[in-house]
Amino acid sequence: MLAVPLNPDLQNRLAALAERTGRTETFFAQQAIEQHLEDLEDYYLGMKALEKSKRTLTPAEVKSELGL
Repeated sequence: MLAVPLNPDLQNRLAALAERTGRTETFFAQQAIEQHLEDLEDYYLGMKALEKSKRTLTPAEVKSELGL
């Protein structure tokens, strides 16, 4: 189980959306996480890999290494 504190404005918006649509706040929180988790994974894992690598690649080198 996950508990996520929200600032009052965000909590009010979420509650209003849930009320207007007949869905739960949990439904919308889950939808938001599912839709953005892949982007967050890509970003943070990419940044971590970048930190480990001091080498800078040209766009052509990237394409070549990825087989594109």
